Amino acid sequence: MGHVDHGKTSLLDSIREAKVAEKETGGITQHIGAYEVVLAKGRVTFLDTPGHEAFTALRARGANVTDVVVLVVAADDGVMPQTVEAIDHAKAAGVPIVVAINKIDRPEANPQKVMQQLAPHELMSEEWGGKTIMVPVSAKTGQGIDRLLEMLLLEAELLELKADPTRPAQGTVIEARLTKDRGPISTLLVQQGILRVGDLVVVGTLSGRIRALVNDRGHRVKEAAPSSAVEVLGLAGVPRAGNRFFVVPDDKLARSLVAQRQERAANRAVAAPKRITLDELHQRITEGKLKELKLVLKVDVQGSLEAITHSLSSLDTHGVKLSFIHTGVGDLSESDVMLAAASDAVIIGFHVGMDPRVQVAAIAEGVDVRVFQIIYELVHSIQSAIEGLLEPKIEETLLGRAEVKRLFQISKVGIVAGCVVTKGTIRRDATVRIIRGAGRVGEVSIAGLKRVKDDVREISEGLECGIALQGQVDLQAGDILEAWEIKKIARKLT
Repeated sequence: MGHVDHGKTSLLDSIREAKVAEKETGGITQHIGAYEVVLAKGRVTFLDTPGHEAFTALRARGANVTDVVVLVVAADDGVMPQTVEAIDHAKAAGVPIVVAINKIDRPEANPQKVMQQLAPHELMSEEWGGKTIMVPVSAKTGQGIDRLLEMLLLEAELLELKADPTRPAQGTVIEARLTKDRGPISTLLVQQGILRVGDLVVVGTLSGRIRALVNDRGHRVKEAAPSSAVEVLGLAGVPRAGNRFFVVPDDKLARSLVAQRQERAANRAVAAPKRITLDELHQRITEGKLKELKLVLKVDVQGSLEAITHSLSSLDTHGVKLSFIHTGVGDLSESDVMLAAASDAVIIGFHVGMDPRVQVAAIAEGVDVRVFQIIYELVHSIQSAIEGLLEPKIEETLLGRAEVKRLFQISKVGIVAGCVVTKGTIRRDATVRIIRGAGRVGEVSIAGLKRVKDDVREISEGLECGIALQGQVDLQAGDILEAWEIKKIARKLT
């Protein structure tokens, strides 16, 4: 990935020793191509993406196909806006980055300047004591190509990237299209097992028996091993990029799986994808599903960006993580929407526009987009959202104690403890802690509270009562029941 015209396809062309770039309109990649390079120490498959949107679109659909991102930066141009976007997309995916500093053959090339520009983006060269591999290369002369491949294999070794060739094949759809002469054609990346001609494949809501496999060189092959990318003929339709495929043993299972998936797809079609919104943050945290608020922030000018990030970063979030997965200057784009969808983030805009196509994409992906005209209102909205994320403060008050005198087995009720209130009051809505000796046996809620035969809300000190506790509890005569009022108090940001 990288900025347009920084030489991504030309670099790949140099690696493959085949003129891919000349086939692409204007030297810019027009679709995702998957290309394989077999080396003495291993195999590397490159996904040549037409911008980071395609990379993130796959991730938004649940496809994790990338082990390492090669960030291509031109040594003469340096870091550009799309370079920063590519970095943010890779970071959001949690994928390690190897930097290829391209075009070092040019007189104006300055690799050191590129390293300096990348440092603020948390990409510190190993040469400068950091952990990011940066390799100066030239797609034109081939300089540094061998070292780049060597570093990629080293990274793969450190990540312990392995596959099992003995299991049934599975992997991911990289792209798919419908042709007039050959029908549906899909590019599949094999991630486990060996895919063979004649295999029965289920992918998304489609199935089919593979009639032909074509590798990245245009040659027909009989099988494809893990990490191989192949064009496949034989599917009944055009699957969606990012769909997983699986080899299944028979037609009956294939039909059953397809029917189940078609039913689920029909149910999902009535609703947009469920992403995080500012309105539902409190509910999500209450359900234990969220501890971090991720933001894509786009503003009108650099000064606004600095002011807003400073204001938001200065909020005392009490341990709730606030993450800017991407910040930038300019109108909202489809790339912003895809990044937010893949990362379950909220898009925040300040004095920026939004093209109708972006609005449509946001609705289709279920992404929450908020555009503000006043900084105070923006910060206040985020502050309110984060307060919904904060763990509430627990305030406990001892209401009273009761001693268990006898236990009674009551039909349809269970065990009822005959008690005397020795201190304070016992309330029906209290939380009860069972104390035996010096230790606590358990903590439960009260299922029922009776005075003689009457149901009551509370019992005062000195009175006898019957207490039924919820669930199966270990209760004995002589136990002490402590009644506590437990309040959860919402915390505010300071």
